[in-house]
Amino acid sequence: MIDSVLPPEVSGVSVFGDLSPAGGHGLFPAEVATIARSVPKRRAEFTTVRLCARRALDKLGVPLVPLVPGERGAVVWPAGVTGSMTHCTGFRAAAVARSDVAASLGIDAEQNQPLPEGILEVISLPRERAAIAALARQRPDVHWDRLLFSAKESVYKTWYPLTRRELDFTDAELQFDLGASTFSARLLAPGPELAGRRHGTFSGRWTAGHGFVLTAIVLPAEAPRPTAVRPEQSLEFSATPARIRHAQTASQHDPE
Repeated sequence: MIDSVLPPEVSGVSVFGDLSPAGGHGLFPAEVATIARSVPKRRAEFTTVRLCARRALDKLGVPLVPLVPGERGAVVWPAGVTGSMTHCTGFRAAAVARSDVAASLGIDAEQNQPLPEGILEVISLPRERAAIAALARQRPDVHWDRLLFSAKESVYKTWYPLTRRELDFTDAELQFDLGASTFSARLLAPGPELAGRRHGTFSGRWTAGHGFVLTAIVLPAEAPRPTAVRPEQSLEFSATPARIRHAQTASQHDPE
């Protein structure tokens, strides 16, 4: 499913459910230590999404290394690689690309269900709410509030490794193209600067099926990477009820 929202030069792997229900099987010792005190559900999703990432890295011919959380939950990728992970109930995915192909990328998966009451107003702008209401009349099988949430998560996952700055949900205005299954995000905060050019817009793709919505953004590499940040790190997020509850009290994205 992940391949439908990624260009050919990006390697992606996704699975439904968990490859290692108990969690921990196939991990490096450093990864096992990270989840030593976690509940079984967390161990299972942590394990499966890293197995997905390793399969994706193997497609690029990249040697396997531990993928442990660093600053703000950022996953430290092998040198010369950028990537993103996502996991929600019933679905795990990872996507990776070489740094000379992608400056940054972000993926996010959510169950195709309505957001809890009150969340849409926190994470969206008035024009976005009007737009997704119109889209819902054309594609009632898609929960557009959840898709909007997912796309904003992908925006943040693309943004943060390049800027190391927070981005509120309402700091990006999104528009969806129903026919092309694409979306654009206009950044309302100063965007990342690459090769002397500031990026004010991210472009992505979306899909819906099998009970999930999935979004992805791949920001192409243009030149040497900014030296003020470490692009080999990317945030891993879990679309947990706790993350959604957090949106009720603060319009901030949360690390895993």
